Amino acid sequence: MNAVHKTAMVAGASGLVGERLISVLCESGDYARVYAVTRRPLARDHARLANRIVRFEQLEAQLRGITCTDAYCCLGTTLKAAGSEAAFRHVDFDLVLAFARAAKAAGAQRFVLVSAAGADRGSRSFYLRVKAEAEAAVMAIGFAALDIMQPGLLLGSRRGLRPLELLAQWTLPAIAPLMIGPLQPLRPVSATTLAEAMLGAARSGRRGVMRFTWRAITTLAAGQASRRAG
Repeated sequence: MNAVHKTAMVAGASGLVGERLISVLCESGDYARVYAVTRRPLARDHARLANRIVRFEQLEAQLRGITCTDAYCCLGTTLKAAGSEAAFRHVDFDLVLAFARAAKAAGAQRFVLVSAAGADRGSRSFYLRVKAEAEAAVMAIGFAALDIMQPGLLLGSRRGLRPLELLAQWTLPAIAPLMIGPLQPLRPVSATTLAEAMLGAARSGRRGVMRFTWRAITTLAAGQASRRAG
């Protein structure tokens, strides 16, 4: 489909990955309109950007009437930020699923979801169980194309990082080459790299369900850099 007729919708547009994704999508020229779905107004402007302010508890109703070809979900929090397992699940499962349903109603053929490396419904980690449950719930909606990004630690500047998290941001990139075999999917990846990979997945035109861990994410992002250079 020609970019003149393509539209994208992004949830979580004010977060670490979402902010970078909005920039990537607006500058790419792939979309005539990029809808950024947020709780509060974005402090940015672009000719292709339309900011939709919503109450996420009424997400599906408030997005009714929008149409899009591709939808990108960057919704997510941490157990610490959420404050409880129930609050975490509300964001990382309930709101993700609500946005996916809204995207389907809006006509989206492709849904690109940020999940996590190691997502597994049998995991001992509550975080990873919820991520896997969200993946399965979105799959059941039946998008023609579903791209599931499973990054390890996300690198990038954000508010509220604890000392140990800051330390990890500094040290993990140095030891990443040593993370091989089963540890490779856990290698850190920058939020910008992930955003580029999300666009790369959408540009691939592949149908069905695809999962992308570190190697595939970095390969997709490198392809976008080569495309711009060419």
